[in-house]
Amino acid sequence: MTVTEETDSPAAAQELLVTIGAGLLAGGISSVDVEDALTGLARTMGIRKLRVAALPRGLFLTSGSGDSTKFERIGPDLRFDQTAKLLDIVDALRARRLTIESAKLKIETEVHAAPPRWPGWLSNLGAVPIGIGLCLLLEPGLVNLAFAAFGSLIVAGVLAINGRWPNLNPLLPVSSAFIVSVIVLIGYRLDWLESPLRTIVATLALLLPGSAVVTGLTEISAGALSAGSSRLVSASVQLAMFIAGVAGAAAITGTGAEALRNSQLADSAWQLSALGVLCATIGLMLYLYTPLEHTVPIIVTIAAAATAQLGIGAEFGAAVGGLAGALAASLVAVILSRLPRGPIWRISYVPAFLIVAPGSFGLLNASQLEFGDGSGVAGSMLAAGATFFSIAIGTVIGAAVAHTVEPKDEIVA
Repeated sequence: MTVTEETDSPAAAQELLVTIGAGLLAGGISSVDVEDALTGLARTMGIRKLRVAALPRGLFLTSGSGDSTKFERIGPDLRFDQTAKLLDIVDALRARRLTIESAKLKIETEVHAAPPRWPGWLSNLGAVPIGIGLCLLLEPGLVNLAFAAFGSLIVAGVLAINGRWPNLNPLLPVSSAFIVSVIVLIGYRLDWLESPLRTIVATLALLLPGSAVVTGLTEISAGALSAGSSRLVSASVQLAMFIAGVAGAAAITGTGAEALRNSQLADSAWQLSALGVLCATIGLMLYLYTPLEHTVPIIVTIAAAATAQLGIGAEFGAAVGGLAGALAASLVAVILSRLPRGPIWRISYVPAFLIVAPGSFGLLNASQLEFGDGSGVAGSMLAAGATFFSIAIGTVIGAAVAHTVEPKDEIVA
């Protein structure tokens, strides 16, 4: 079925464009890609003077000089599977296989009203293999793994509570960081485990704002400084709340700076590292509701990132390893996005980023900013900044390449 003027009015076309744009933004697609996609779709629908401004939490759109400007507030975040389905509908519209009314109906029934592919409790339990897998990478001691597993169950419970009462979402970073850190630090004070900070990071890594960081860096690389900066500021605030939760737990338990140093006591053999990457990958796919048809591309991207990070990082340090991991993931995700039915760059890259970032030591050093003397703080700040920017550089390069190889009206991130 094709789009026709008899069945589809300009007002209906404008309304559909607003719905699609709001859905794409709720799916984490960058504002630049949303604007380009809507502009391309508008031409397909016969609208020649579309003006659109996409922001992280809102969308402004007008289809002509005499028409009123429509504003749509962005709703709850879409799951990865919902985003993938919405992108399929966009492709069908671009190819003129759908009318506006049929596309609108599909969005309502197959995107917004679509039930999750697996229950919410199973998605939340994805926190457990993620925590265990990252602990295998960071500190693979048996007791540390046990605490990571228990702490991940607490994280799953917090996620379930947040899903039922979304108004508690602002408390999620600091509360989860505080509760998990108190438990792990009590174990340290009782001499049950060593290197508690690595265990804390592995357990809480799932809650880090990885998707916002990736999208924000993508927007900045494409010139959307306002949208990208706002996302990065929001992500920085969330990270600061995590650090505050760890610091508060240290104060409550009477734990000094010596306990929160970036030290690894148990070496992670390559077999354990590979097992850790596999566990974390399974957990991320459960938690993010990744489309099953994109399983292989996601695994390939994560494997490339982990291999580059672990191999190069062991030789040249965390900052260079973070750059190598992010760059490898970016380029592999770009290549896979060019294959027939391949996922967009972001769907492959975000899970890899959520493994690369904790695998680097920037977050560990960032947590130490609350402790120690002036020289220790300066050193930790420098190391954290170097690692963060190394990962950011890899992400920006990948996003720039993705935008270069794709047509302007196609969605890449």
